[in-house]
Amino acid sequence: FVSETAAALCLSAGYRAAGDRMWQGLTLLFALLPCALVQLSLVFIHRDVSRDRPLVLLLHLLQLGPLV
Repeated sequence: FVSETAAALCLSAGYRAAGDRMWQGLTLLFALLPCALVQLSLVFIHRDVSRDRPLVLLLHLLQLGPLV
Protein backbone atom coordinates (compact mmCIF):
# COMPACT_ATOMS: atom_id res chain seq x y z
CA PHE A 1 0.00 0.00 0.00
CA VAL A 2 2.71 2.43 0.98
CA SER A 3 4.86 1.94 -2.12
CA GLU A 4 1.88 2.11 -4.48
CA THR A 5 0.66 5.35 -2.90
CA ALA A 6 4.16 6.84 -2.96
CA ALA A 7 4.54 5.97 -6.65
CA ALA A 8 1.16 7.55 -7.45
CA LEU A 9 2.09 10.72 -5.57
CA CYS A 10 5.41 10.96 -7.44
CA LEU A 11 3.58 10.48 -10.72
CA SER A 12 1.08 13.15 -9.73
CA ALA A 13 3.92 15.55 -8.90
CA GLY A 14 5.38 14.88 -12.35
CA TYR A 15 2.05 15.70 -13.97
CA ARG A 16 1.84 18.90 -11.93
CA ALA A 17 5.33 19.94 -13.03
CA ALA A 18 4.36 19.30 -16.63
CA GLY A 19 1.23 21.40 -16.22
CA ASP A 20 -1.21 18.56 -16.92
CA ARG A 21 -3.91 19.16 -14.30
CA MET A 22 -6.41 16.60 -15.61
CA TRP A 23 -4.03 13.65 -15.30
CA GLN A 24 -2.81 14.92 -11.94
CA GLY A 25 -6.36 15.01 -10.61
CA LEU A 26 -7.20 11.56 -11.98
CA THR A 27 -4.01 10.09 -10.54
CA LEU A 28 -4.76 11.53 -7.11
CA LEU A 29 -8.35 10.33 -7.28
CA PHE A 30 -7.43 6.77 -8.24
CA ALA A 31 -4.60 6.67 -5.67
CA LEU A 32 -6.30 8.17 -2.63
CA LEU A 33 -9.88 6.94 -2.96
CA PRO A 34 -8.96 3.22 -2.67
CA CYS A 35 -6.71 4.00 0.30
CA ALA A 36 -9.58 5.75 2.07
CA LEU A 37 -12.02 2.93 1.33
CA VAL A 38 -9.60 0.24 2.54
CA GLN A 39 -8.89 2.16 5.73
CA LEU A 40 -12.59 2.70 6.44
CA SER A 41 -13.35 -0.98 6.01
CA LEU A 42 -10.42 -1.98 8.22
CA VAL A 43 -11.43 0.47 10.94
CA PHE A 44 -14.89 -1.11 11.05
CA ILE A 45 -13.38 -4.61 11.20
CA HIS A 46 -10.95 -3.67 13.99
CA ARG A 47 -13.70 -1.90 15.91
CA ASP A 48 -15.33 -5.27 16.51
CA VAL A 49 -12.12 -7.17 17.25
CA SER A 50 -9.69 -4.85 19.02
CA ARG A 51 -9.73 -3.19 22.41
CA ASP A 52 -6.77 -0.83 21.85
CA ARG A 53 -8.63 1.57 19.57
CA PRO A 54 -6.39 4.68 19.67
CA LEU A 55 -3.33 2.69 18.55
CA VAL A 56 -5.27 0.96 15.77
CA LEU A 57 -6.69 4.29 14.59
CA LEU A 58 -3.20 5.82 14.54
CA LEU A 59 -1.85 2.88 12.53
CA HIS A 60 -4.69 3.23 10.04
CA LEU A 61 -4.01 6.94 9.64
CA LEU A 62 -0.35 6.13 8.95
CA GLN A 63 -1.48 3.59 6.30
CA LEU A 64 -0.12 0.70 8.37
CA GLY A 65 -3.57 -0.73 9.10
CA PRO A 66 -3.23 -3.75 6.77
CA LEU A 67 -0.09 -4.83 8.63
CA VAL A 68 -2.01 -5.05 11.93
